[in-house]
Amino acid sequence: MAKFDRKFFDTNTEFTTLGKGSLGGKAQGLVNISNILNQRFESDQFPEISVSIPRMTVLTTEVFDEFMTQNKLYDLAYSDEADHRIAHAFINSDFPARIIGDLYALISEVKLPLAIRSSSLMEDALYEPFAGIFGTKMTPNNQFNTEARFHKLIEAIKFVYASTFFKDAKDYFMATEHSLQDEKMAVIIQEVVGRRFRDRFYPEISGVARSYNFYPTGTARPEEGIISLALGLGRTIVDDGVAWNYSPAYPRATPPYSNIGELMNQSQHHFWAINLAKMTHYDPVKETEYLLKFDTSAAAEDKSLKYVCSTYDPGSDRVYPGVSPTGTKIINFAPILQIEQFPLNELVKKLLHIAEESLQTPVEIEFALTIDSSDDTKARFGFLQVRPMVVSREVVEISDEEMGGDEILVASENVLGNGSIDTLTDIVYVKPESFQAKNTRQIASEIERINQKLRENKTSCVLIGFGRWGSSDPWLGIPANWGQISTAKVLVESTLPDMNVDLSQGSHFFHNLSSFRISYFAVKHTAQHKINWDWLSRQQAADETEFVKHIKLLSPLQVKVDGRSSRGVIRI
Repeated sequence: MAKFDRKFFDTNTEFTTLGKGSLGGKAQGLVNISNILNQRFESDQFPEISVSIPRMTVLTTEVFDEFMTQNKLYDLAYSDEADHRIAHAFINSDFPARIIGDLYALISEVKLPLAIRSSSLMEDALYEPFAGIFGTKMTPNNQFNTEARFHKLIEAIKFVYASTFFKDAKDYFMATEHSLQDEKMAVIIQEVVGRRFRDRFYPEISGVARSYNFYPTGTARPEEGIISLALGLGRTIVDDGVAWNYSPAYPRATPPYSNIGELMNQSQHHFWAINLAKMTHYDPVKETEYLLKFDTSAAAEDKSLKYVCSTYDPGSDRVYPGVSPTGTKIINFAPILQIEQFPLNELVKKLLHIAEESLQTPVEIEFALTIDSSDDTKARFGFLQVRPMVVSREVVEISDEEMGGDEILVASENVLGNGSIDTLTDIVYVKPESFQAKNTRQIASEIERINQKLRENKTSCVLIGFGRWGSSDPWLGIPANWGQISTAKVLVESTLPDMNVDLSQGSHFFHNLSSFRISYFAVKHTAQHKINWDWLSRQQAADETEFVKHIKLLSPLQVKVDGRSSRGVIRI
């Protein structure tokens, strides 16, 4: 990468660096894929869409080292202090003086929203990728005063630095073989792909695409991949787990909803955008300080639904692609996937193929697409990230007979992973008879205590709970982070009549699961296959809290997962 030029956004140079040292995993991945695209991607095949990696500059790990050392922050960083204390200490520290002039020059030339993104040494590694562990801060960067924009940029960089040492990151390190002392943080300063809609800034489409699909449906095959699309910023997909999911081999296929009512209920109802209006609060240690979540009706007012929605006509009881004056709007991307107003699907398939062939492994990419406001026949595709995926090639066969019987603890037709495990003798589960969503934070703490004991004994377990593991919303699941469940080799998510949410779909969650090679079972309480709660309740507890029970078995469980069929079974 070229050294930083103070006229960065006025030159033809796409990537520059400030400082020496490493770019970090995320930035290096973008540089690598840029070189690959320059060599192998034929842009004239898609004249309607301009493909690029958004312009960026990277503060290398050398700047991080200098910041940490000159402010004597390491003792605090490695301590058990709360996240907000660490963040405030970082934000109140001095930034290296030799870098300030360059950053001031950058921000004086740029008045568009910026994404300040983490790029640690270990980020996007194959087996322990740290997906979604560190901070990213998007700033509106629209203040009239250059001093104000500069101050907000420096705050955001310091926040990303501080996130290296937040509790989630420390807990994640405990689940790996790495030491926090070996980690260093580079920071990407990058333009946000999107456009302004009144006081909001967002792309019409964000997406995550994987060249391997752990959950194929219908006639789709795992190796044909899966694409997830959402209106607005990609946070809706990677963190909220809400998206329109489809196989790129069958973009027109109807998802497996039983009726139109279910389709409307399960489709996207909210979207994230950068807030360009006057701020009502100041919170520099909050990742979403400048983001707001809006109802999709706001996008209708913005007139940004043209390419992403269909309209339900109650008179005919049918769904028609596009925006109609009346009728309920459904975010299903039919104008692009069914009518092909833009060849987005073919483009993403091409990019997945190029990345997978070049990296010699299945891949996951993140992207954003926005339509040119002056020419709605042109679109811009921003390539935001590429990660390698871990896909086991072990052949596992599970017969119909194996899915039933008295010796079944858990069976599911909705399983992630592949392989067999016959070494687990410990089960930790949330007791269904005492579960209530209002107690999920306490449940996470109780699981953390049991997990700590298992980790000290170097023991792994099967972990069973309700709703989404790791949910950011405690009313939708158990808000446990990776460190709190680090001994789990098998994760089971179940529903209850009072906790009947869609189970985990977030990109970061699944990427970490597959990379750690953790098997994942989704079990709906209404499904054919159930969890054997009666057997669990009869077992003697090795440890028990108000909401959680730990069982130690004399003989190991038999776990089998077939990644090709998405079938899995745990036998007693």
